[in-house]
Amino acid sequence: MGKSKTAEGYIEALRKLKNAGLSGSPPPNHSTNEEDGLTSLEERIDKIIGVINQNKRPKGNMLFFVMYDIESNKVRYNIVKYLERQGCIRVQKSIFLADLSNEKYEEIRNDLTEVQSLYDNHDSILICPVSTELLKSMKVIGQNINFDVIVKNKNTLFF
Repeated sequence: MGKSKTAEGYIEALRKLKNAGLSGSPPPNHSTNEEDGLTSLEERIDKIIGVINQNKRPKGNMLFFVMYDIESNKVRYNIVKYLERQGCIRVQKSIFLADLSNEKYEEIRNDLTEVQSLYDNHDSILICPVSTELLKSMKVIGQNINFDVIVKNKNTLFF
């Protein structure tokens, strides 16, 4: 039987990387197929709309974005897998949206803080809470898609 991957397993894997001599963020020496796990824009927007249009969001949940700029392919790959296992939705290559409990928010924040402290780097990880109303006002630029139509914002006309 294979060992299941947990958040604790991820943090332990990064500790092992540090102990193995990962001292900094080396420049990428090969390209990764990180995009392979990225679904189409329409599918990603559908997931965002699903979050926006939930009739009853779980009490105590909060919406937040996790955004990162990480040089190391190994660390970046592990961050992606970690965030996906935590229930975050990948919006862009380096941006995730989460609708999780406050406790899970704190756990993710603490884990990513620990990861950042494990090795000498020039990386950055941003965690930004956002309201449902602000999320509804999000615009997509650069694609042939009208996000306003998709979220079905209703306009009332008075005659």
